[in-house]
Amino acid sequence: MGNLFCCVQVEQSTVVIKEKFGKFDDILEPGCHCLPWILGHQIAGHLSLRLQQLDVRCETKTKDNVFVNVVASVQYRALADKASDAFYKLSNTRSQIQAYVFDVIRASVPKLTLDNVFEQKNEIAKAVEDELEKAMSAYGYEIVQTLIVDIEPDEHVKRAMNEINAAARLRVAANEKAEAEKILQIKRAEGEAESKYLSGLGIARQRQAIVDGLRDSVLAFSTNVPGTSAKDVMDMVLVTQYFDTMKEIGAASKSSAVFIPHGPGAVRDVATQIRDGLLQASAQQ
Repeated sequence: MGNLFCCVQVEQSTVVIKEKFGKFDDILEPGCHCLPWILGHQIAGHLSLRLQQLDVRCETKTKDNVFVNVVASVQYRALADKASDAFYKLSNTRSQIQAYVFDVIRASVPKLTLDNVFEQKNEIAKAVEDELEKAMSAYGYEIVQTLIVDIEPDEHVKRAMNEINAAARLRVAANEKAEAEKILQIKRAEGEAESKYLSGLGIARQRQAIVDGLRDSVLAFSTNVPGTSAKDVMDMVLVTQYFDTMKEIGAASKSSAVFIPHGPGAVRDVATQIRDGLLQASAQQ
């Protein structure tokens, strides 16, 4: 109906290319325009000024001979003041951009190792953007931004990289575990040494206390009971302790069996051994 009344409506963010008798005549901006077709005016086509995005997947090889798929995302748009160039100079804009992306990526990535490709993806994106900006500006297009959104090496290569990383982490964990076990063993040995030292010190003090107690008992008994010798007092003390020990063993319900020689002769032998030990300890003091 608009063409019938020589009127044309242009949508927002769009421009219309107007021709007169097949030759470029003007660019129609958004709004309503009069287009007298009877005078040879006609619409050649529409051109969108909206931001567009093209994802390009490029397979190439790195410096260390690893094949990777590099995915670049190019954001571009046509310039309103160069709409005629954008409409007439390129027949397939997306194919042209894709060709430039292939060229730059396949020239940049083979100079880098696989690790450097991951580390320098921003530099690769900048190189693609600079090349596209220089080439596409002549055709009426603006390159807004270029991103390297994905780098995909072969599945076997990714598995190998993960295994290398896992092995390195396991090696660090093993070293830390070994250091922890080493520290634990050292601390355990230090604890055992300190325990044995304190145990020996306690036994020495116990024996010293026993000697002092027996000495005091013998002296007190000899003083209070005239006519008794130290030997008599020691025999009596030892016999008393002997029977007290037998009583405690018999009173225990779950004690292990202990075989001790009985009889006056056995007591005399025990008394002689203890007395000799006490006299030797006193002599050393």
